Amino acid sequence: MLWPVRINSRENFFLGRQLADTWRYGSDRARARVGLGGDARSCRFVAFTALAISAGFVLQGGAAVADELDAIRARNTLIVGTKADYRPYGFRDGSGNIVGFEPDLAQDVAKRLGVKLELVPVTAANRLPLLTEGKLDLVIATMSDTPERRKLADFIEPHYYASGVNLLAPKSEHLHVWLQLNGKRVCVYEGAFYNDEIKRRYAVELVTFHSTSDMYNALKAGSCVAVAYDDTAIIGQLQSPGWQDFEMPLSSILVEPWGMAVRLGEVRLEQVLSDLVKDWHKNGRIQELEKQWGIPASAFADDMHRQYSEKP
Repeated sequence: MLWPVRINSRENFFLGRQLADTWRYGSDRARARVGLGGDARSCRFVAFTALAISAGFVLQGGAAVADELDAIRARNTLIVGTKADYRPYGFRDGSGNIVGFEPDLAQDVAKRLGVKLELVPVTAANRLPLLTEGKLDLVIATMSDTPERRKLADFIEPHYYASGVNLLAPKSEHLHVWLQLNGKRVCVYEGAFYNDEIKRRYAVELVTFHSTSDMYNALKAGSCVAVAYDDTAIIGQLQSPGWQDFEMPLSSILVEPWGMAVRLGEVRLEQVLSDLVKDWHKNGRIQELEKQWGIPASAFADDMHRQYSEKP
């Protein structure tokens, strides 16, 4: 009987080597501890098992189960979690389809694998749980790569994008540098990790809000000179009606990289995705999508393109 299981590919090679070495060099007592006999049949079984484990397979009921990359190809569908409420990175169009910067990247991944694409809408709260539960193959959902998240999933390197903190301000303020905020009132979302840092760096007076709608309304009412918020969210806000007299005028600060995430140990899938991200940076795919979706050119994308286009 075949039981589907997921295995940590990073450990497979070493497990296979340990099994083989125990047979070849271990004492009878060591072989007995791992259930190995001394007859020819046991020898053939050990050799086959060690090879299968080292190659990325595990035996269940006498059959070998492949890793996630093989499962995707066998299914002929890549299941990707992406945002559906975060314009222009992932949102629903007039027909209800999920479109945007990241869904286009997901389509690139499916094309590279030669399979169909299924997009699943996710939130910040459920994107990693859905991945670890096996309901997603891949997450591309405006997710920063952090040490805490690396305990739950493997992040693809190099990173494909990055985001930071910027200002949403009336064009009439003519803001050009962060130091112009000194002593002025800045609207922020309560609890944002960057609030204290902005106050420390630029000596601003923070006006906090429990909701983004209240924060934006306060800006329009003149309660503050600008809103300090995630630059990617500001980009989406500027694409909404009624914001033509506002801008995101500064270079972003406190920039953190975004990463695609897969389940822990999916080494073969990680390698395919890593090679694809390198190609994106080399051929300017990220800049192309920025232009397509009305996203201002980012320093991260430009720097990565320069870095990888110079490599042979």
